[in-house]
Amino acid sequence: PGAGPGRWGPVSCVLTGASRGFGRSLARLLAPRFGEGSVLLLLARSAAPLADLAAELRGSAAGLRVECVAADLGCEQGLRQATAALREVLPSGPPGRLLLINNAGSLGDISKSFLDLTDPDEINSYFAFNVTSALCLTSTALQTFGKRPGSSRTVVNISSLCALKPFKSWALYCSGKASRDMMFQVLALEEPDIRVLNYAPGPLDTDMQLLARTKTGDPEMRQQLQSLQESRKLIDCTVSAQKLVNLLEEDTFPSGAHVDFYDI
Repeated sequence: PGAGPGRWGPVSCVLTGASRGFGRSLARLLAPRFGEGSVLLLLARSAAPLADLAAELRGSAAGLRVECVAADLGCEQGLRQATAALREVLPSGPPGRLLLINNAGSLGDISKSFLDLTDPDEINSYFAFNVTSALCLTSTALQTFGKRPGSSRTVVNISSLCALKPFKSWALYCSGKASRDMMFQVLALEEPDIRVLNYAPGPLDTDMQLLARTKTGDPEMRQQLQSLQESRKLIDCTVSAQKLVNLLEEDTFPSGAHVDFYDI
């Protein structure tokens, strides 16, 4: 609390899913904390809101370079575009600190039950975006940044309660989130000098949440989501993003841990 601008020193930061919702709120909180010479690479599918955010952030922090790449991480060409941007931007960024936040994600077709999921193309494209791209971007970023003496590297996976608990109609989303959590636990184990965090931001008041409560196939699950909204239990993105920023500032979490909004 009360962190002044530039408190973190120079940072090379990569944030996916930056154009709206949680990613956008997080970008707005992080940018003013980065010291002079920092670079922020924003990735998302929607070009216009991404460009707007980049323009806004360039004005919010002195000496911050903001780059953005509009790409669909779920397709090979988009992923190649994103990894090329990492290879270009990270070597020119400051050497002191790398912060990579894997926030991009999608619900999948939640109108379908497990038994409706029979099309391998639909399933593969879901995992390409939600699992494969997170692994490729993270490994590329870490390789490109490299081990530099005196530098720190932190990788954040935006997780969910769904990584730990099954929900009806959400076979793709739950298995994608569980897969990502485990993937990043393996990274934490293999690379003890990299700080790894699986952060579950809680039920956020976003477009994704609106989609969830209107399109979920299971009626009981849909009712639960609607009552969350009606009883005002949904969390404002900025409130949850601030908790994540605090976690990163305190930096006391065990590497690889799954930390939920409600645990803090």
